[in-house]
Amino acid sequence: MLDALTLATGVAALLLAAWCGWAAHRDQPTKDWHFIGMGVVTLLAVVQLVVGFVALARGQKPEQGTTIFVAYLLGAFACVPAAGFMSLAERTRWGSVTVAAAGVVLAVLEVRLYDIWGG
Repeated sequence: MLDALTLATGVAALLLAAWCGWAAHRDQPTKDWHFIGMGVVTLLAVVQLVVGFVALARGQKPEQGTTIFVAYLLGAFACVPAAGFMSLAERTRWGSVTVAAAGVVLAVLEVRLYDIWGG
C-alpha cells in the first residue's frame, strides 16, 4: 500500500472532522461545502480501495491477513458516504456532528489499515 495515500486520507478525514465539528459548534447543519469536502475524502478512499485491491491482485499480502485488510478497506470506503447520507436525514447540528465523528473514525481506520498491511 502507499503510505503517502494512507497519510493523505487520514489527514483529509481529520480536516473534515474539524470543519464539521466547527459547524456543529456554531449550531449549523452540513452545507454544500461540507459535501464537497466529503466528496474529496471519499475520492481519496476510493483511490485507496483501488490501490489496495490492485496490490492484492499482484500477489502482495498484508501481514495480518487478507480478510481483515479487505474488511477495513471496505469500511474505510463506506464510512464518510454513510455519514453524509445520515447528515442529509438530520438537518440540524447533529448532522454535522455525525460527519465529524465519521472523519475521526476514518482516520482511526487509516491507522489500522497501515498496521494491518505491515507499516
